[in-house]
Amino acid sequence: MITVFGSINLDLIGKVSRIPEPGETVPGTDFSTAAGGKGANQALAARRAGAKVRIIGAAGKDTMGDEALALLDAGGVDLSQVKRLDKPQGVAMIFVDEAGENVIGILPGANAEVSIEDAERTLTDLSASDVLVVQQEIAPGSTIRALSMAKDRSARSILNTAPFLGTTREAAKRADIVVANETEFALLAGEGDLAATMEAYVAATGRTIIVTLGPDGARAKGPGLDISVPAMKVTPVDTVGAGDTFVGYLAAGLDAGLDLEASMRRAAIAASLACLKPGAQPAIPLAAEVDAALR
Repeated sequence: MITVFGSINLDLIGKVSRIPEPGETVPGTDFSTAAGGKGANQALAARRAGAKVRIIGAAGKDTMGDEALALLDAGGVDLSQVKRLDKPQGVAMIFVDEAGENVIGILPGANAEVSIEDAERTLTDLSASDVLVVQQEIAPGSTIRALSMAKDRSARSILNTAPFLGTTREAAKRADIVVANETEFALLAGEGDLAATMEAYVAATGRTIIVTLGPDGARAKGPGLDISVPAMKVTPVDTVGAGDTFVGYLAAGLDAGLDLEASMRRAAIAASLACLKPGAQPAIPLAAEVDAALR
């Protein structure tokens, strides 16, 4: 089973002609809301990939919280460990330009209440057959504690380094697999030639690192590993949630017994398909769509 320990948001999405510079106002066209949050996105992606999934987190006890949980509930994600609190629902404020690129600001709301005690209360049943997935939109100490509990119980763990925090390097030491985009990896391991920097990071830490490369797919290095997988050639409508789709499908592949390369290949195709529709969760493809694209 896959356990996702992380954030649940409601995305507030504005389409703009281009991403504004600091202090600049640009015209926009459309506004919409969609269920989101990196934890929730990754949970739904893993579930749509066919895995059994539960999410541990927090949501507001209001209509925005209901909306944030709706697709998870409809998709069959186990929500029994989601706290409903008298706190504002966590939101992501997103601008998407005409090329599908985006900028995002996160207001944590109820996500800030996901605690170390929550990890200790809910993760005692992890075992070697489980996969734990964490991100960094909740309190850093809670994420680090969750990773430590997975390690103690021999569960495989995946850390997505977004958004990058001052504690990310410490969290990465506890994860079996670290997934970062190019910007996050440069913050984690330093600037320089990607392959050489990845090799140096693996040599120093013993971790497996996966760097997602957008339209160029993804690359992984680990002890005895050097894997590159391609993305699909697509014209993106909206890249919000593509990275989360990658992580969820990656976890589902590993949970199903696929090796890392096969899991990454499916994840890269799923992430490409997620760029073809607006919104994060609404755009996550089903396993059948990914299978068809792979064929």
